[in-house]
Amino acid sequence: MNENLIKIAYLYEDLMNTYGDSGDVKILSFLLKRQGYDTQVDNISLGDEFNAFDYDFVFFGGGQDFEQTVVAKDLPRHKLTLDKYINGGNPMLCICGGYQLMGDYYKTNSGITIKGLGILPLHTVFKADKRMIGDTRYMTEWGEVTAFENHSGQTYFDNTNKLHPLGEMIEGYGNNPQDHVEGLRYRNFIGSYSHGPLLKNTNVANAIAEMILKRHQDRISDETAVK
Repeated sequence: MNENLIKIAYLYEDLMNTYGDSGDVKILSFLLKRQGYDTQVDNISLGDEFNAFDYDFVFFGGGQDFEQTVVAKDLPRHKLTLDKYINGGNPMLCICGGYQLMGDYYKTNSGITIKGLGILPLHTVFKADKRMIGDTRYMTEWGEVTAFENHSGQTYFDNTNKLHPLGEMIEGYGNNPQDHVEGLRYRNFIGSYSHGPLLKNTNVANAIAEMILKRHQDRISDETAVK
């Protein structure tokens, strides 16, 4: 067992990496290396076996509609492990399409409904006539964030008692044009429409790195106890 090795699962890295979302993982790896940790990033792709509890952090990026449809068909195999991982308070970051697929469904412009995992009570509706694109600014619990959004999917929370936004909009659209909020914070799960990548905002990156280190310590303790 290497106690200085942080294990990161990147869900569908080969399919869900729009606008350089992999930069989020690279930034976290850099920050963790500065604290004396190495990182191992595993691409969990179509047909791969996956146990979220083998990892200290799970990342899920965005993708185009075709790739998202392909991933949506494979993803249900991982619902049980991701549900337990997320509701157990473990750190996960989902960007754009990955964020949408954690909810109940994504309704396309043609009326087709793509089922999500249904782990979080939210849904997304595609609006072809309302593309939300441009620079964004919003305020989070860790301070202001600047990023870039480009999406036609409008996301709505179905249970505002359970889910809370990642931030309050200053500039841009965020989840949808009506609610004036960006993303989602549920326990140590973060969903966001922010590309750029999001974690160029080191205030958010450092907060997630702290979550990862806490999870890593717990995982190492659990594995040591089993032995």
